[in-house]
Amino acid sequence: MQRYKIKIEYDGTPFVGWQFQKNGPSIQEVLQNAIFNFSKEKVVVTGAGRTDSGVHALAQVAHFDLKKKIKKKTGCPASIQAFR
Repeated sequence: MQRYKIKIEYDGTPFVGWQFQKNGPSIQEVLQNAIFNFSKEKVVVTGAGRTDSGVHALAQVAHFDLKKKIKKKTGCPASIQAFR
Protein backbone atom coordinates (compact mmCIF):
# COMPACT_ATOMS: atom_id res chain seq x y z
CA MET A 1 0.00 0.00 0.00
CA GLN A 2 1.33 3.44 -0.97
CA ARG A 3 0.57 6.53 1.16
CA TYR A 4 0.42 9.85 -0.64
CA LYS A 5 0.68 13.24 1.02
CA ILE A 6 -1.00 16.05 -0.85
CA LYS A 7 -0.85 19.77 -0.27
CA ILE A 8 -3.94 21.43 -1.69
CA GLU A 9 -5.07 24.93 -2.49
CA TYR A 10 -8.68 25.73 -3.29
CA ASP A 11 -11.37 28.37 -3.55
CA GLY A 12 -13.94 27.10 -1.06
CA THR A 13 -16.80 29.29 -2.29
CA PRO A 14 -18.85 26.47 -3.89
CA PHE A 15 -18.16 23.91 -1.14
CA VAL A 16 -19.87 23.04 2.16
CA GLY A 17 -16.47 22.63 3.81
CA TRP A 18 -13.84 19.91 4.04
CA GLN A 19 -15.81 16.94 5.37
CA PHE A 20 -18.36 15.00 3.32
CA GLN A 21 -21.92 16.23 3.88
CA LYS A 22 -25.26 15.39 2.30
CA ASN A 23 -26.26 19.03 1.75
CA GLY A 24 -23.68 19.85 -0.93
CA PRO A 25 -20.24 19.18 -2.43
CA SER A 26 -17.26 18.97 -0.06
CA ILE A 27 -13.53 19.19 -0.70
CA GLN A 28 -13.05 15.65 0.65
CA GLU A 29 -15.75 14.27 -1.67
CA VAL A 30 -14.37 16.01 -4.76
CA LEU A 31 -10.82 14.83 -4.04
CA GLN A 32 -11.95 11.24 -3.43
CA ASN A 33 -13.90 11.24 -6.70
CA ALA A 34 -10.94 12.72 -8.60
CA ILE A 35 -8.58 10.09 -7.18
CA PHE A 36 -11.04 7.34 -8.11
CA ASN A 37 -11.25 8.72 -11.68
CA PHE A 38 -7.56 8.12 -12.36
CA SER A 39 -6.80 5.22 -10.01
CA LYS A 40 -10.08 3.25 -10.08
CA GLU A 41 -9.60 2.73 -6.32
CA LYS A 42 -11.99 3.99 -3.66
CA VAL A 43 -10.05 5.97 -1.08
CA VAL A 44 -10.66 8.05 2.01
CA VAL A 45 -8.78 11.35 1.96
CA THR A 46 -7.82 12.34 5.50
CA GLY A 47 -7.20 16.02 6.06
CA ALA A 48 -4.86 17.52 8.66
CA GLY A 49 -7.65 19.97 9.45
CA ARG A 50 -11.12 20.93 8.33
CA THR A 51 -12.63 24.04 6.84
CA ASP A 52 -16.14 25.44 7.10
CA SER A 53 -18.45 26.29 4.24
CA GLY A 54 -16.98 28.83 1.82
CA VAL A 55 -13.51 28.85 3.41
CA HIS A 56 -10.45 28.85 1.11
CA ALA A 57 -7.12 27.07 1.62
CA LEU A 58 -3.59 27.86 0.46
CA ALA A 59 -1.63 24.86 1.76
CA GLN A 60 -3.94 22.33 3.40
CA VAL A 61 -2.29 18.95 3.91
CA ALA A 62 -4.05 15.60 3.52
CA HIS A 63 -3.20 12.00 2.72
CA PHE A 64 -4.69 8.93 1.07
CA ASP A 65 -3.58 5.33 0.48
CA LEU A 66 -3.54 3.45 -2.84
CA LYS A 67 -2.67 -0.13 -3.67
CA LYS A 68 -0.60 1.00 -6.67
CA LYS A 69 1.93 3.73 -7.34
CA ILE A 70 0.82 6.71 -9.36
CA LYS A 71 3.02 8.78 -11.64
CA LYS A 72 0.85 11.75 -12.51
CA LYS A 73 -1.72 13.74 -10.55
CA THR A 74 -4.78 14.40 -12.66
CA GLY A 75 -8.55 14.41 -12.71
CA CYS A 76 -9.33 17.37 -10.45
CA PRO A 77 -12.12 19.80 -11.30
CA ALA A 78 -11.27 23.43 -12.11
CA SER A 79 -11.93 24.58 -8.55
CA ILE A 80 -9.29 22.13 -7.23
CA GLN A 81 -6.01 21.96 -9.12
CA ALA A 82 -3.22 19.44 -8.74
CA PHE A 83 0.41 20.34 -9.40
CA ARG A 84 3.42 18.11 -9.74
